Amino acid sequence: MSQIAEERAPVARRLTARPLRWQGPARRVLAHLVLLAGSVTMILPFLWMVSTALKGDQALLAFPPQFVPNPVLWQTFAEVFQVQPFALYLGNSFFYAVLATLGQLATCSMAAYAFARLRFAGRDVLFTLLVASLMIPYQVTMIPVFIVMKYLGWIDSFAALIVPNWAGGAFGTFLLRQFFLTIPSELMDAAKIDGSNYYGILWRIYLPLAGPALATLGVFTFMWAWNDLLGPLIYLNSPDHYTVSIGLAFFQSRRYTVWGQMMAGALISLLPIIVLFLVAQKYFVQGIATTGLRR
Repeated sequence: MSQIAEERAPVARRLTARPLRWQGPARRVLAHLVLLAGSVTMILPFLWMVSTALKGDQALLAFPPQFVPNPVLWQTFAEVFQVQPFALYLGNSFFYAVLATLGQLATCSMAAYAFARLRFAGRDVLFTLLVASLMIPYQVTMIPVFIVMKYLGWIDSFAALIVPNWAGGAFGTFLLRQFFLTIPSELMDAAKIDGSNYYGILWRIYLPLAGPALATLGVFTFMWAWNDLLGPLIYLNSPDHYTVSIGLAFFQSRRYTVWGQMMAGALISLLPIIVLFLVAQKYFVQGIATTGLRR
C-alpha cells in the first residue's frame, strides 16, 4: 500500500498544480476590467472639458451638474478667437516648440554619441555630473539664468526660451545615449574601415537607427515647450510674444472665470499635441520599449 501511495503522489501533485481551465479566461476578463476602469478614469476629465466648452453660463452653474450640454453652443470656439488673439498665441507657441525641439534633437544626439562611443578623459565623470544635474530644481537656477538673459539683452525675446535648448539637455542626452549603446559597435568599426569619420558615422549610421529614440525625445520636448507657462511668463512681456499657455490664463480673473472659453481654448491647444502623438505613436512606443539602462 505504501508503494502504491508513493507512485501516485507525483501524479497528485501535478494535478493539484495544474491551473483550472476557467482561470485563464477569468484573469483576462479581470485584467480587461481593470484597464477599462483605468481608461474611463483617465478620459472622464477630458470629456468633462469638452462638455464645459459646449455649455452656456447657466448650464455651467446648474445643480446637479449636467454632463450632456443642452443646448450645444459651438460658437464658444469662435469666441475664443474673438476676445483674444488666440491665433497669434498658437503661432508663437508653435514657433517656440518647433525650434526648441530641433535644438534638443541636434545637440543631444551629438552629446549622446560622444558619451556612448567616443573615448576621452573624464567621460564617465562628466556624464555622471550631467545626469546629477537632473536633480537640481528649476527654481534654484531660475534667478541666475534670468540675470544672464538680462545681460544678453534677450528679455522679451524668444531667444531666451529657444537658445538654451540648443545647448543640449541632460534628459535628452541620457535618453539617446542609452539607445546608442544598444547599437552594435561593430557597425562603427566597419564604417571606420571604409574611411568614414565620426561625423559621418553619426549621420549615416546612428541617427537613422535612432529614429524611435529621436521621436520619443521630440514628442517630450514639443509637449514641454508647448505647455510651458513659467518660461514665457518670466521672459516675455509684449502681448505680441505671448504663447497659448499665457493666453489661456487671460480667461481667468479675480472676479470671474470664463470657463466655457477657457475649456474651448484648452481643447484647441490640445490638437497639435494629439496630432503629433498619433503621427509618432509607433516610434514613440518603440523608443520607450527599446531604451534601457546600459553602461
